[in-house]
Formats: sequence, C-alpha cells, structure tokens
Amino acid sequence: MEPADSLYLGLISGTSADGIDAALVSFDGGAPRLLLGLTHPWPEELRQQILGVAQGELPVDLDLLGRLDVAMGYGFAEAVNRVLDAAGVTPDRVRAIGSHGQTLRHRPTGRHPFTLQLGDASVIAEQCGIDVVADFRRADVAAGGQGAPLLPAMHAMLLGQPGEARVVLNLGGIANITCLGVDGSVLGFDTGPANGLMDAWCARHRGEPFDRDGQFAGEGRTDEALLHTLLQDPYFALAPPKSTGREHFHLAWLEQQLAGRAISPADVQATLLELSARSVADAIAGHAPDTRRVLACGGGVHNRALMERLAVRLAPAALQSTASYGVDPDFLEAMAFAWLARQRLLGRPGNLPAVTGARGPRILGAIYSASR
Repeated sequence: MEPADSLYLGLISGTSADGIDAALVSFDGGAPRLLLGLTHPWPEELRQQILGVAQGELPVDLDLLGRLDVAMGYGFAEAVNRVLDAAGVTPDRVRAIGSHGQTLRHRPTGRHPFTLQLGDASVIAEQCGIDVVADFRRADVAAGGQGAPLLPAMHAMLLGQPGEARVVLNLGGIANITCLGVDGSVLGFDTGPANGLMDAWCARHRGEPFDRDGQFAGEGRTDEALLHTLLQDPYFALAPPKSTGREHFHLAWLEQQLAGRAISPADVQATLLELSARSVADAIAGHAPDTRRVLACGGGVHNRALMERLAVRLAPAALQSTASYGVDPDFLEAMAFAWLARQRLLGRPGNLPAVTGARGPRILGAIYSASR
C-alpha cells in the first residue's frame, strides 16, 4: 500500500520537441489531479539535434545516441527539480516519476517492430533522488501492439460521460483520438499530423518554432490539389490499431509531394493546417460517427486557426477544450505518465488491448531505483 498523500510526477517531450511537459499529480481517491504543471525548454542546440535525428536529417552513430540519451536525462531531471521547487515539495513526498522520454523512432510494424525513446532514467533517478518508471511502450509492442496511444484509459476515466458519445482529441506533433462510446467502449489511434509539419515548415520559412494562432497559415490559401495528394498517403486509409510519428510525416515527406509544384510557403502552411483538420475529421467520421462532443487537448488547442477549421469540419459535433471540463489541455499527457507510473508500482496493466492491438493487458514500464 502506498501512503495516502503520495504524489507522482509525469514527464513527456512530444514529437515536436518543443519542451518537456512536467506534471505534479496527486491521486486522492484514485483519480489523478494536477497540482502543478510547467513546460521546461530544451537547450536550442539539443533540440535541433533531437529533431535532426527524429526526422532522419542528421547522420546517426552510437556515440551521438549515447550522448543524447544522457543529455536528455539531465534535461528531464531539471524539469523535475523546477516543478518541485515551484510547488515547494521535497523529493521524499514523490513516490515515483513516470518519464515517457523523447521518441526518436517509432516503427511498430514489420518483421522486427520497435519503438525508441531516449532520456536516461538512471540519470533522472540519480539527479532527483526519486524512483523513476520509464520505457512504457516496448512491453506493448513486444505483445504485438502498437505501443500507442497509451492515454485512452485515462481519457475515459477523466472525460467519459455515460450516455454520450465523445472523442478526446490530442493535438500534439501528431494527432490522436480516443473514441468513447455510449456503451463504454474505448477506441484510439493516431490520425496523422497535427502540429509537427506546420511547426517544421514555419521554422524553415519564418524562423519561428510554431505558427502562433495560425497567422502564417492565415496569409495563404489551401491548395486543393496538394491537399488531395497529401491525403493519398496510405497511412490515412489504414484501419486501427495504428500509430505514427515524425519518422513518417516529416519535411522530406512533404517535399516529395511538393516536387514540381509552384506553391507559396504561406499556401503550403494553409494546406498543412487543412490537412490536420481534414484528417482528424475524416477519422472521427469513419470510426465514431455518432460523436456528440470533441474535447481537445495538446498544444494545438492554442492555434486559433486550427481550432476554427476543426470546428467547421467536425460540425454538428461540438468542439471544446478539455479545460471546459477541469482538465488542463497542456498537461494531460504528462499527467497520464504519472498515472502509468502508479499503475506500474501497483502491478496493474497500463495498456488497452482494444486500442493498441496487443495480445492482452500488460504491465508497462521498467523501474529505476534512486538512492535515498
């Protein structure tokens, strides 16, 4: 049994690598409650290395991977210590840290499927003096699953409503949906790009890490021919369970589709925004057609233009931020990894086989003990 006042801390850096989200969470009565969340930035040089490796733009060797693993471990540890300092909480109050790490490659299909997250958990445990649970995805992949998404169980716990068909939409670098049926059923999968391609295109042409409020996209118009071509990617037609990442939807993929086309950068950005909205709406229409309400979280909720296009595409279903239901949209993912760490320590499964396609429920994560 854990002490009634035990706290957990969740960490994740998403596919956009735009910073480490850290969430300090309590579990009074078993349900997670956010006490404090913050985003800790990556040093710019490290961020560029992360993106270069993740997108296949940077030559990779074992020395580079080893250095990145340790450097990211220190970055995650700094995020933990910032949260604890801001909350006035000492390390002995925290039962465990759930660290997702930084995904550099996700290949859940093929002869030898794998998923790779870096961020040395031993470094985090040593620097913070708190036990760490990490490596959450590989047990599901070993059991024949996608290893993703892992949030639907907590989405159902926090945001499900008996009698109403809902979808929880996470707008990170990649978009994923959790379909919550009126009968209590749960389905979830990655729909395709959300912010990742738009961020990368904006960084190339504007020197900004993201398109604030969709202003860059707003300067252009959707190129329907390009949009049609992008939507022909085989991923969109795959049936779930399925998951994807930056190793598939990256700038090189976009440039292949742009070859021979004379399209302004702003029109490309507008088309990428429409691609995100259209692929999400198509996925919901195809797999959860009775949806009454879509609850959005992740960084994309702050992109006004994207939310406006989603609202149009999703109508008559209502689109709202999870904030309307008392769940901070910026830290829901980090909270989920605090919950997954607790599941691991309690010996409970963390995956939903109906979502990931695994052969059955699996206890996820490996424990890295700290010296206290």
